[in-house]
Amino acid sequence: MSARPEQRKDPVDAIVEQWARERPDLDTVAMEVFGRVTRLSRAMGDRLEEAYAKYGISRGEFDVLATLRRSGEPYALSPRQLSATLMLTTGGMTGRLDKLERAGLLRRSPDPHDRRGLQVTLTEQGLRLAEEAVGAGLALQTEALSALDGGRAEQLADLLRELLLATER
Repeated sequence: MSARPEQRKDPVDAIVEQWARERPDLDTVAMEVFGRVTRLSRAMGDRLEEAYAKYGISRGEFDVLATLRRSGEPYALSPRQLSATLMLTTGGMTGRLDKLERAGLLRRSPDPHDRRGLQVTLTEQGLRLAEEAVGAGLALQTEALSALDGGRAEQLADLLRELLLATER
């Protein structure tokens, strides 16, 4: 599915046109979809990284703070719960937690329900930063979606959900 003549072309269109010339037998719709999803993810990831840097955190560190914030009061989870939610190894999680704890954004303490476990809790400073950073990130994402008019953003969200559910194992 290549772009209609009246549509603006993106870098994926050039790739698809090359394949159409070299291998006209290929159906490149999947290449178009996933090429654009990948490029969009990279571009927005870079923009979000810049936005969170203004708060002294990386995108990965924001993910930890946001996960704690959206867990609800008392904004506490075990490192294992955080790792599972963020799909990180415990080693990868430890580095993020160390940095965020040094910055005073969270604290680790013994888990009151499991003598062998730890609990990670947002500090007041971490809660404030999470609130500000989530607003900044969402504003960037909303601005990007403003390119779609009417209900097309919701339609895109529904289509992507359907595709994600079909591909996750």
